[in-house]
Amino acid sequence: MKTPVAFVGSALLLGLVAPPAPAQTTDPSLLTLERIFAAREFEPESFGPARWLRQGAAYTTLEAAPGATPGRAADGPGVRELVLYDTASGRREVLVPASRLIPPGATAPIEIADYSWSPDGQQLLVFTETRRVWRTNSRGDYWVLDLATSKLRKLGRDARPSALMFAKFSPDGRRVGYVRDNNLYVEDLVGGEVAQITRDGSPTLVNGTFDWVYEEELGLRDGWRFSPDGQKVAFWQVDSEGVRNFTLINNTASLYPTLTTFPYPKAGETNSAVRVGVVSAAGGDVRWIEVPGHPRNQYLARMDWAGNSNEIVLQRLNRLQNTLDIMIGDSATGRARTILTERDEAWVDVDDDFRWLAEGRRFTWVSERDGWRHVYTFGRSGDGMTLLTPGGSDVIQLQEVDERGGFVYYIASPDNPTQRYLFRARLDGQGRPERLTPASEPGTHAYQVSPDGRWAIHTYSRFDDPPVTDLVRLPEHTRVRTLAANTRLREKVAALKRRPTRFFRVEIGEGVELDGWCIEPPDMQPEGRYPLLVHVYGEPAGQTVLDRWGGDNYLWHQMLAQRGYVVASVDNRGTPAPRGRAWRKSIYRQVGILASQDQAAAVRKIRDWPFIDPARVGSWGWSGGGQMTLNAIFRYPDLYATGMAVAFVSDQRLYDTIYQERYMARPEDNPEGYRLGSPITFADQLKGNLLIVHGTGDDNVHYQSTERLIDALVKAKKRFTMMAYPNRSHRISEGENTSLHVYDLLTSYLEQHMPPGPLPR
Repeated sequence: MKTPVAFVGSALLLGLVAPPAPAQTTDPSLLTLERIFAAREFEPESFGPARWLRQGAAYTTLEAAPGATPGRAADGPGVRELVLYDTASGRREVLVPASRLIPPGATAPIEIADYSWSPDGQQLLVFTETRRVWRTNSRGDYWVLDLATSKLRKLGRDARPSALMFAKFSPDGRRVGYVRDNNLYVEDLVGGEVAQITRDGSPTLVNGTFDWVYEEELGLRDGWRFSPDGQKVAFWQVDSEGVRNFTLINNTASLYPTLTTFPYPKAGETNSAVRVGVVSAAGGDVRWIEVPGHPRNQYLARMDWAGNSNEIVLQRLNRLQNTLDIMIGDSATGRARTILTERDEAWVDVDDDFRWLAEGRRFTWVSERDGWRHVYTFGRSGDGMTLLTPGGSDVIQLQEVDERGGFVYYIASPDNPTQRYLFRARLDGQGRPERLTPASEPGTHAYQVSPDGRWAIHTYSRFDDPPVTDLVRLPEHTRVRTLAANTRLREKVAALKRRPTRFFRVEIGEGVELDGWCIEPPDMQPEGRYPLLVHVYGEPAGQTVLDRWGGDNYLWHQMLAQRGYVVASVDNRGTPAPRGRAWRKSIYRQVGILASQDQAAAVRKIRDWPFIDPARVGSWGWSGGGQMTLNAIFRYPDLYATGMAVAFVSDQRLYDTIYQERYMARPEDNPEGYRLGSPITFADQLKGNLLIVHGTGDDNVHYQSTERLIDALVKAKKRFTMMAYPNRSHRISEGENTSLHVYDLLTSYLEQHMPPGPLPR
């Protein structure tokens, strides 16, 4: 549920008559749907992906080949080549021109979607012809280019096109491993031999990758690792036998419906059985790590080699996800021991910031054990704890560990939860953390720090200002050169008729203050009252109130403001803001309940602003925000006049085990929470105008959610408007003009049912 478009299909729209479309304009100060979603005038400049080489002394990136038209994301990667830059001097060298990427017998170079280097930097692994697997394009073809010989070879021998996944070099660079048809293979780059090292893969038994729910909710896709010496492979195996299937129906691809069926465990249902094994990189018997507990009622959420080639480290969550064990497993015997345990009355987050230090004798760990997210180091046995980031504030993300220099680099924002900055702290725990991002640059800063901690690729934006990417020298944070200026985009945005976005805090009682932003009409009349549209997400998976560039959503909101709307957003308690454990976990067992209360309390305060018309208050959101919009208009029918909900969960029992049980516990343990948190429970209270939108091919939040809500609304004799997009996924973007259509639909509905512009006070 993490997500946190000019004509209308009248056959599926109940009672909607679109008003006349505004006249098209060539005025560069005015936004239109066509400018945003069709002409794509506001596409940002791209940079990367970049890879550090030689500990940061150089980096490589992808650039358009001479004479090529750089491809947009929607059109594919385009023809690009690998360019090497000396970090200090900026000296540029075309390391791999497109001409070296033309396969034998072909006339055009392969298009690079992604790439990686062998450890010695002499071989290039190219990912191309990618295909989507659920959310990302993680399946495709792989080619290896030897820089010394210019030999270009395709991996996989007789594999069907675009069948390989997660290819990577062995530590010695002589082999490449990959996943193919749910089995693991290792291919020798010298002799060409291919070793199939697992053989039991099937549609329900998956080696080296994951089922739907592990990918979506634990962020796991690449499910295997070479040992540091390259002699072994550790991997996850997922057995979905016994997991109930969900079926998507495609009614447009052929004369008769086409069915897509896949295992999808809904809240309270049976999960896949998951285990971790170790096998020789040449093949042979698998040694399974002996993890206690039922394999279907726990999650092996992270796995890697434990700083050597004999042991692996696991992060094991219980099914309720309130206990996280860090375990070390012996690759020879399979025996495992727990070295550290984290517990919480709500839930425990897995740690993506785990790093081995001191040649495997210590490791970094991020924990909320004192009420704030801090970085610690522990000894290999879970002893000798050292706190690196003391104080009453949260670490948001660990960026890099410079062990030689003695620093850990991380993102935090102690004083403003809507912004992001770079800090560093000493690895010995001495002294005070140091902010490296200049105090004169408020906003959101993202970094790709070099391994030696001397350089960073730095991307900076603000809510009203598109991103700029620079190379900076650390720790001084001195700008060395600009890598992506986004000049064209920044000029177009600067020409827009708009007011600066206003960030604010609203007090909702009992000392609780919520962060928000507000976009106001550029020509706002001082004595007028304007309609208010609230953009909401509100779930534990994301924030909306961030001081960073928002892309198409930002532009659409500005277009609405130009037409006469006030657009605002508020982050309720339970969103993942850096405001402490108590803030984030207050939502436990009451998703949809506390959040909608907070949102309603904030909107009551906002509608009292003198320029807001309290009779014209609306809400809109996507995914979790669609659920929140439904809760708003159903639970508080006298507050919200209009709601537009996209790709929503109407009944929390319909969503998956890992996400829903993490925040709500299992349905049998919290039946009242599930009932009261689900908007369908209150559908009979609808008074205002409601538009519901869903893609019928949504594998994440199923169209089933919309159909069940329709039944409830019909039963309650409630009028509403709905739109179904055939075979579109959760993002409803596939197909020509789909995004334009979705936002045109939303705009038209809003203008019909909550007309823009001021009314006298």
